[in-house]
Parts: sequence; structure tokens; C-alpha cells
Amino acid sequence: MGTGMSDLAGIEAGKVAPAGLGELPELCAAEVLLHLDAPDICRLARLNRAFRGASAADIVWEAKLPDNYRYLLGFIDGAEEGGGGGQRSVMGKKEVYARLAKPVPFDGGRKELWLEKSKGGVCMALSSKSLVITGIDDRRYWVQLPTTESRFHSVAYLQQIWWFEVVGEIEFCFPVGTYSLYFRLHLGKASKRFGRRVCSSEQIHGWDKKPVRFQLSTSDGQHALSQCYLDEPGSWILYHVGDFVASTAEQPIKLKFSLAQIDCTHTKGGLCVDSVLIYPKGFRQEKVFSAQK
Repeated sequence: MGTGMSDLAGIEAGKVAPAGLGELPELCAAEVLLHLDAPDICRLARLNRAFRGASAADIVWEAKLPDNYRYLLGFIDGAEEGGGGGQRSVMGKKEVYARLAKPVPFDGGRKELWLEKSKGGVCMALSSKSLVITGIDDRRYWVQLPTTESRFHSVAYLQQIWWFEVVGEIEFCFPVGTYSLYFRLHLGKASKRFGRRVCSSEQIHGWDKKPVRFQLSTSDGQHALSQCYLDEPGSWILYHVGDFVASTAEQPIKLKFSLAQIDCTHTKGGLCVDSVLIYPKGFRQEKVFSAQK
């Protein structure tokens, strides 16, 4: 109350009352928002009219978008955008960010890309159906399991095989930066019983005999090689294959990657292969296992 009375006394004496955040010019509010991540911008937009107006400014959101965001928009189906490029050209940058922060399927729904919501880094997922898996068409070895634990709603489940090999590739214009590539794997067959998650481990075998070998190579000469034993049944784990650097967003970089355990002295089985994930280096959403170099 004392402060309020002092302000009132100042007004009566002909003095100018101190300005609050409500009188902050929108341009100044925008300068503040340029230094914040996307979730903080959205929270601050609820503070007052100045921040609410600044939070919709193109200058704020263009700074958060990847340099090649127009290339990324090209992966969005024209029908979803109500007719394609014409409507995209009138989208505000905040709308562009919000759309790219949602999964954008491509390659017939076998792959997805999206922006990580906080920093705006490009993420990508490649389903097991987009990979070349030895013996995948023979139901003695592999079956497709429907599941809610995959963003693609199904995983490739290995029952038993001698020669285990999974290979994939992708050519893409990644924004400049360093990225990490992972295989998302799960030992055992998960299911629901009486509303509870259970995991059958009866077919798990062979992974303790020899390590699995991971490889990554790029079209500009980068290479990564690592290996590890698969462990921890019942949990989805991201196995780190390696890192690569995208030095330009103007030219596509081609990635080739694989995991294999091709020692034919024993069989191996009981493994779910969900997807390959590519994240900006340092971004993690699940448990990560770093293999030995």
C-alpha cells in the first residue's frame, strides 16, 4: 500500500508515474523474445499485450527456424496444406514453426521429420519398414508386431536367425550442425495383459555370444564404427551408432548405416527393431547406450 500511495502522490504533484511491463514497446518485447527458446516465448506471451503481440512477430520466429525451413516445408503433403505452396507463402513464421514441430511423414509414411520444440533442431525417424533387413520376408525369422510403443505403430520382431543384418540409408539436406544417429531396439516381446505391460523373454538368445557391430558412413567421407553386446531386456534403448557433421544446408548429405551380428556359429533372436533416429547432438529423449569404438 505504501508504494501505491507514493505513486499516487507523485501523480498529484505533476510527476510522471514509473512505467511497468504493460507499457513496454512491442519492438523491445520482441528483442527480449529473440533470446528465449520457443516454449519460453509461448509462456511469456501470456504476460501482457506487448509480449503477446511480439510473440507472433515473424522476426522472432524466423530466428528460431532452421535456415533451410523452406526445404523442410517441401516435405509436407500439398493436400494437408490446402493446395500446396500458395498457402504456405502466406503462413506466418510462427505457424511454420508450429507445423514443423509436428511430425511430417514422408516416403509413404515410412519416415518422419520434425523440429525439436525447444531449440528448433531437425530430428528424423526411419521406420523398420524403410530398412533393408536380411530375411524380413520369411516368417520363420521375422514378423511385424503392431504396438503402441512405436511412432510407426509396428516393429520388426526377430524370432530366430543365423545371419543378422539391418542396413539403411537416407539422403537429406540437414541444417548445419552435428547430429547423432541411433538404432532404437528392444530385447523381448512386449504386450499388455490385464492392462499391464509385460515382456516375454523366452526367445531372447545369442546376443551374449558376440557383440553387435554398428557402422555409419557419409557421402563426404565421415565414418563411425562401434560395437556392443545387447542387454537389458524389457526396455527400449537407443544404441548410439555415431555422429556426423553437416557442413552446409544447401547440398544433401547421404548417410549409410547398419547393425550386424553375422557370426553363423550360433542363432540369435528375441529382438525388436523399431527405427533409426537422428537427433541434433546432445538431444536425448530415451535411455541411450554408447557402444565401444
